[in-house]
Amino acid sequence: MNTSEFQLYVSEFSKVKGFDKSSIEQRMLYLMTEVGELSKEVLTVSFNPDTETKENLGLEMYDVVWNIFDLANKLNIDLDQAFKKKMEINDKRTWR
Repeated sequence: MNTSEFQLYVSEFSKVKGFDKSSIEQRMLYLMTEVGELSKEVLTVSFNPDTETKENLGLEMYDVVWNIFDLANKLNIDLDQAFKKKMEINDKRTWR
């Protein structure tokens, strides 16, 4: 699944589940909550890098990405185009 397909999936899933009713501020708070949960899983992995813990880490990463895509949908941002543009910028950029 590519970024455009995933963004469409998130849009459709949000409508079916009623998540499309949330405001951009609410979605941002959900995103921040998921980043906190991801942070907790990263700490857990740093102390106990077993398979189950890494699986939980992946699930939390998904939640973060899902919320970013839902926020982009609410703001009418095509992430595929945004990603391509940013990659072009980064290709020409230098870091010190």
